[in-house]
Amino acid sequence: MRSGVAGATAAMFCVGTLAGVSGLIEDYPVYGGQAVRYLIAAAILVAVTRVMGLRFVRLTGREWLLLGALALTGLALFNVFVIESARAAGPALVGTVLGTVPLWLAFAGGRPAPRLLAGAVVVVAGATLATGLGSGNLTGLLWALGALAGEVCFSLLALPLLPRLGAIRVSTYATVLAVPMLAAIGLFQEGTNVLRVPTAAEALGLGYLAVVVTVVAFLLWYTSLPRLGPGRAGLFAGLIPVGAIITGVVLGIATPTAYDLAGAGLVIAGILAGLSGASARTAIKTRATPKGRTVTSKGVPF
Repeated sequence: MRSGVAGATAAMFCVGTLAGVSGLIEDYPVYGGQAVRYLIAAAILVAVTRVMGLRFVRLTGREWLLLGALALTGLALFNVFVIESARAAGPALVGTVLGTVPLWLAFAGGRPAPRLLAGAVVVVAGATLATGLGSGNLTGLLWALGALAGEVCFSLLALPLLPRLGAIRVSTYATVLAVPMLAAIGLFQEGTNVLRVPTAAEALGLGYLAVVVTVVAFLLWYTSLPRLGPGRAGLFAGLIPVGAIITGVVLGIATPTAYDLAGAGLVIAGILAGLSGASARTAIKTRATPKGRTVTSKGVPF
């Protein structure tokens, strides 16, 4: 569990740093930039797969279906929904809606334990406070709800694939499949202006998104997800605005307000509350197991 906690924390913090580098690519074609980002990430992940000596696994029809759905909903459409929601109502609304991810994932593993549910509620409250209570219009809200569904699918559709394929293969296959999807969306939305040669700053920003926010974050998250289960892992989604706040301070582009700090504190408190409940149940189950056998996370109700 300790390695899962560390990986999930690092993954969501990496995703949170996205806000700090978004200014570098704000003038680059939006959908073209996403296609380039995933193309670079896919090339890196394919190289990692070869270096690690991971052979191609013959996929079943169900696995292809899950990977296609994961790439479409959790990667391609998620980016479309976030972008369009921000365009329609500003970033605060979509940030607030995505802050409810811990609650949805808490219920994904079945009936959540009271402490886990309480921790998820506190995390949602903290993430909402840190993001800024969203305001906007119906169009922006509908786009944001689509983004929420995509974020939940990003975890739940991967769970059945991870035991056999592992984090590296799942990340690689999904990212490769997302590239043509985003390219097609970009051509439809932006036409011939979908791509252009980036400036040095834009190239740096796209490279950061590809390496840190995509490759590193995906591998960390998909390694941690099966270790923690969706309920406990979902708690760490609340760290995304915290990562954005800290990145802004480090880069000197934003100063956190009292609401930001209070929200970050609530997120951390909610994560600790949710994990403490899970740890206590794990200890009880381990002591109750005969002949000293250790109970894995599969035996713990999340």
